[in-house]
Amino acid sequence: MKKLAVKDLNKFFDAISADQLLYMPLEKGGSVNYGIYSRGDKYDPTVLHTVKSVKDVFFPQCESMASFVTAGKKFEVAPIAPVDQSFTVFGVRACDVRGMEALDKVFLSDPVDSYYAARRAHGTVISVACSAPEETCFCTAFGIDPTNPGADIQAVIAGEDILFSANTEKGIALLDKVADLLSDTDDSAADDAKASIKEILNKLPLADIDLSAWGEGKTEELFDRPEWDELCKSCLGCGTCTYVCPTCQCYDIRDYKVGDKTTRYRCWDSCMYSDFTMAAHGTNRPDKKQRFRQRFMHKLVYFPDRYGMFSCVGCGRCVAKCPVSMNIVKVIKAMGGKNNG
Repeated sequence: MKKLAVKDLNKFFDAISADQLLYMPLEKGGSVNYGIYSRGDKYDPTVLHTVKSVKDVFFPQCESMASFVTAGKKFEVAPIAPVDQSFTVFGVRACDVRGMEALDKVFLSDPVDSYYAARRAHGTVISVACSAPEETCFCTAFGIDPTNPGADIQAVIAGEDILFSANTEKGIALLDKVADLLSDTDDSAADDAKASIKEILNKLPLADIDLSAWGEGKTEELFDRPEWDELCKSCLGCGTCTYVCPTCQCYDIRDYKVGDKTTRYRCWDSCMYSDFTMAAHGTNRPDKKQRFRQRFMHKLVYFPDRYGMFSCVGCGRCVAKCPVSMNIVKVIKAMGGKNNG
């Protein structure tokens, strides 16, 4: 295990960003999101979550895919190449690391999404253990340990130091690159810090939320439950929950034409929108109840059926951001379970 004084983190950031892009949580306009580090930018370890997850780095909210230029009868296609340069992402929390695992299941399965795959191949992820989980967190319900977040390198802040351990070859290579900034240490300080974090986790109000009513093979049991009729009533269909979610992967592809040039791009879409998957015949989920049910059944039943894991990671972003407080926790509890009251 390696250590660095927290006060020297900018030296660490400067060394990494000298020859590659470094993404990290940055404050702008009162909100914290992943942005590209510039010399002097400060990292605030007290900020638990970015507004949007690290998903935005590997699967951007909007990205160009190709361009088309017409000149008379001539037509030229210019594909936009996937990312081919190394970059690093710092400050990823354990829930978002698990979220990336869910995205991997979708985008790295056949047929592989070349844009996402290139970013995953070229990106090195440094996670940071949660030092102060919030009341909206329930990642432990999904078997996530926020004190051991995983990724290529995982870090934990212990007093005045930040401690690093590499988990992959990419992680080892990155720590070797900044070796002159780091010193060796044993695991005792990290163990003490993790023990303090776990004390907080055990006291969180959602720590014992029960998922026994959900999971693989539950479609028939849950699909026609009468609770959906009441649960969906307050939903505005605004899509906020899908945009802050670290695992939602729906997108739309559109063309934007200016003069003789057309750019094809993709952008995030939401199953909560009334025109989602709209085709000539209309949409396959014409009413709000169907759209509402689809979101939560996908997270908690359909995704486990297909990939063997839940597509919710308990980050609590939708709990914090839903304007009408109709979130996945309320849906989970409404369907029962011995600890859900």
